Amino acid sequence: MTIKSFELISIDAKRYSKLGERIPHLRVDHNTTVTSITAISEKEAQVDFRFTVSYVSVGVIKIEGRIVWEGESKTLASGWSQTSALPNEIFNPMLSAIFANCMPAAVVCARDLGLPPPIPPPQIQQAAQLKPKAKDTRGSMEVA
Repeated sequence: MTIKSFELISIDAKRYSKLGERIPHLRVDHNTTVTSITAISEKEAQVDFRFTVSYVSVGVIKIEGRIVWEGESKTLASGWSQTSALPNEIFNPMLSAIFANCMPAAVVCARDLGLPPPIPPPQIQQAAQLKPKAKDTRGSMEVA
């Protein structure tokens, strides 16, 4: 049960707002959807997916691709056709591969369209939230 190959098929990106227009509270949503699964041999299945970054009312980036998954393809394809769901032990590695491969492409598209990168900013603690360290009473050698 491994990912044999990964390919991007299409990238569609659009900005709805004017460049330089200030959006006070921009929300960025990520969504990954498996669109179809087809058994291509006894041991390989083709998984088509869509990765979407939505800048609510500002823009959208859609990336479509294909994964060739190696494993029990007939079981996977028939399970998908019945429930439209994948077991977590299969979906989690696929989701990781999709995110790892599509996020850099989405960052470049966002830059070209003048949108903020679709990655979450680092969490920075405010000075008031930082607790002062306890004073060391043992003493230490001062180094200049």
